[in-house]
Amino acid sequence: MTIRVLLVEDHRMVREALREVLTKVPDVEVVGEAGNAHDGLVQALDLAPDVIVLDIRLPDLNGIEVAARLRDAGSTAKIVALSAFSDKRFVTEMVRSGASGYVTKSAAGSELVRAIRAVAAGQGYFSPEIAGALVAEVRQRPNAGDALPLARREREVLRLIAEGIRSPEIATRLHITVATVEVHRRNIMRKLGLRTVAELTKHAIREGIVSL
Repeated sequence: MTIRVLLVEDHRMVREALREVLTKVPDVEVVGEAGNAHDGLVQALDLAPDVIVLDIRLPDLNGIEVAARLRDAGSTAKIVALSAFSDKRFVTEMVRSGASGYVTKSAAGSELVRAIRAVAAGQGYFSPEIAGALVAEVRQRPNAGDALPLARREREVLRLIAEGIRSPEIATRLHITVATVEVHRRNIMRKLGLRTVAELTKHAIREGIVSL
């Protein structure tokens, strides 16, 4: 079976190099390319690729937010994050946002092909230095049942989200920017270990933050 791949990378020369590598792989087909987050989101939803190779640093939106938006939009594409950084903060945030693999640009090539094949098969793949960062993060992580406490503003945002209020209206009510609302939303999901608005709503009702 051919694995359909979308490349989202803002540096043209890097994108061309990646395409050149992948076009030589018999079971991989590059079905689209994008140089920014907006085009990447549009093509991801239009082309429905099997795998998206997604650069973390994009000019208009970072890869972490792109991955989260794809997940929220219902995309089933597997994501391989591509970055010059192996810092565990980038790794864990990408994983939380839905990435199944993470490859450093210095290792891109045959390793990227392995990552694409692995995630397409429902597995995870991380560069060796990335795997080390993940192990360190897991060892330092609190027990799964110990949810981090929400700040007052985060509880306000959670209550409004659970009431079905959209981000622009939340921003107006709380006198903050829409971007700040989205930051609070991501932090809330990270702290609570939740992934969807439905899960947030159930949590808010269970904790008495909002009533039925």
